[in-house]
Amino acid sequence: MEWTSVIEQDAARLARLALAEDGERDLTSLAVHAGRITAQGRIEARSETVLAGCRYADAVARLVKIKLEWMADDGRRIPAGGIVGTLVGDLGSILRAERTILNLLQRASGIATITRQYVDTVEGTACTILHTRKTAPGLRVFDAHAVQLGGGGLHRLDLAGIAMIKDNHWAALARNGTSLADAVQEARRLGAQAVQVEVETAEQLKLACAAGADRLLIDNQTPERLRTWGARARELRPGVEIEATGGISLKNVRRFAEAGADFISVGALTHSVVAADLALEIEPGS
Repeated sequence: MEWTSVIEQDAARLARLALAEDGERDLTSLAVHAGRITAQGRIEARSETVLAGCRYADAVARLVKIKLEWMADDGRRIPAGGIVGTLVGDLGSILRAERTILNLLQRASGIATITRQYVDTVEGTACTILHTRKTAPGLRVFDAHAVQLGGGGLHRLDLAGIAMIKDNHWAALARNGTSLADAVQEARRLGAQAVQVEVETAEQLKLACAAGADRLLIDNQTPERLRTWGARARELRPGVEIEATGGISLKNVRRFAEAGADFISVGALTHSVVAADLALEIEPGS
């Protein structure tokens, strides 16, 4: 399935679930007879942000039958005070959707904003910033799409397509007596699109290259060691991809990129989200 179709289906799924969390009725809006009023509201950025999550907000708007028009596209940098979009429709429906729409936009935009900071920091290098699987449960596609809108790339989205041999898998190999080369071969037999191996020592790097790994995840090492190990890996296995992971921050990410990382994966993009400061204001007299 094409990625755009995956996003549309996920947006519809998440919109239904999010609205359902608020119950079958909005008791407060019913009590003040908000459903009898036609209103217009605007979504404002209270601080500079990279907009993301529009497709998900659209899915919510469709379900509650309100009109949502965007003043900017997904992925655009919005200045503080900028108008993101407008909502028009039954006031009761707008109020029912308000928190759901804002929750989605604030999380997605927060992810996109920090991702853009990382992307800007490594600008001019050949390095791509990636998410990890440290996403909120049920929000894997949502979070990964927000990283894309911030300029990052897609990492593996599940366990089914790409094999990734990490520290605990190394331990499993040691316990059952299977070689890394046999594990890589078995993964390919099972249909792995690629095989990635996390390495924490020079000996593991050598074994991974000999086994035919497509990518090496150099975990929790210094930029200087990544440079040395990356050069050695490319000698042993020309074309192997190098990914830096573990201990990456905005303060040191460029050093890893300049040291030769093809990819840098950052768990904090999605596991430590700072929500964007967005608000919905109903226009007076609407």
